[in-house]
Amino acid sequence: MQVFHMNKGEGETSYAKNSLIQKKIISVGSSMLEYAIANILWEVEPGSMGVADLGCSSGPNSLTVVSQIVHMVQAASHQMGRPMPELRVSLNDLPGNDFNYVFQSLPELYKKLKHDYGIEDKCYIWGLPGSFYGRLFPSHSLHFVHSSSSLHWLSKVPLGLEPWVGTHLNKEKLYISKSSSASVVEAYQQQFHEDFSLFLRSRAEEVVDKGRMVLSFMGRRSPDPCADEACYQWELLARALMSMVLDGLVEKESIDSFNAPYYAPSLEEVQHEAEKEGSFVVDCVEAFEIAWDGGDSSNLKESSGNRVSKTIRAVVEPMMESHFHLGEETMDELFMRYAKIIDGCFSKTRFRYINLLISFVKKG
Repeated sequence: MQVFHMNKGEGETSYAKNSLIQKKIISVGSSMLEYAIANILWEVEPGSMGVADLGCSSGPNSLTVVSQIVHMVQAASHQMGRPMPELRVSLNDLPGNDFNYVFQSLPELYKKLKHDYGIEDKCYIWGLPGSFYGRLFPSHSLHFVHSSSSLHWLSKVPLGLEPWVGTHLNKEKLYISKSSSASVVEAYQQQFHEDFSLFLRSRAEEVVDKGRMVLSFMGRRSPDPCADEACYQWELLARALMSMVLDGLVEKESIDSFNAPYYAPSLEEVQHEAEKEGSFVVDCVEAFEIAWDGGDSSNLKESSGNRVSKTIRAVVEPMMESHFHLGEETMDELFMRYAKIIDGCFSKTRFRYINLLISFVKKG
């Protein structure tokens, strides 16, 4: 919680400048979002509607989601011949998130809401720092929960794989790989099950009956947690780090002791936890592909490897800085090598992420 956040500011390696993949994921989920909001307005008829965006991060995507939700609520209310409810919108992320960037962008959003939708006094927005693996809101205060590109991050490194543990079980790797032992895979699975179960229990207390959640996060279609679609981006980053060990730029022990707090679940794992917790019904599901480099790049000057490397760097650099203690030049070298490795792989195969998009309804 202390070190995990996206790269801040608006520089070349910032999340604000390198979050096109996340923007595309939000775009794919818009129809499911619209369906969920219309059903809340029809079934619950809230006069004041509690909305939470969990893992809002910073940059242009944060307020794009809010703008979409406001527009969808207004359009659905108009179609039903009802007054638009007030919106109480909470933007949540860990305390290290660049909330200043988000808050500085709010006047522009309010201007847009007034100009495009004629809304002046219907939307109230604030930030709420804290982990969504636990309670964040008062009981029965939320009607709609949204989270995109966040729930693949675990609350912590799985038990037994922490950097201070004497025996390192996942040497030369940063995450699960085909060469990882069964105990490493099981540790990751167990941590995901505990975390997602806690997430559901917490939201069950906070969401009203017939309230809804739309969640999207990295996952996999394969039943195998070691499948390339779930972990190959980490495998290539480990390869780049190991090449730096050979050149004396990184200590091998620091790689052996690092395990990313990440897990790409299968749809079956997610559904199993929802059924076990029992408060939510899975309403709609979709698994879709997103190209590592965002898709067609024929008109872009930069190589696919560079674009992928920048996207990953914007997300993992603060966490890696804390563990590896690399200077700026060494970090630049690492991600330059990573880009070259990805370009080499892309010459043979175009890799894609699998994203899970799931709509939940709170039981009445």
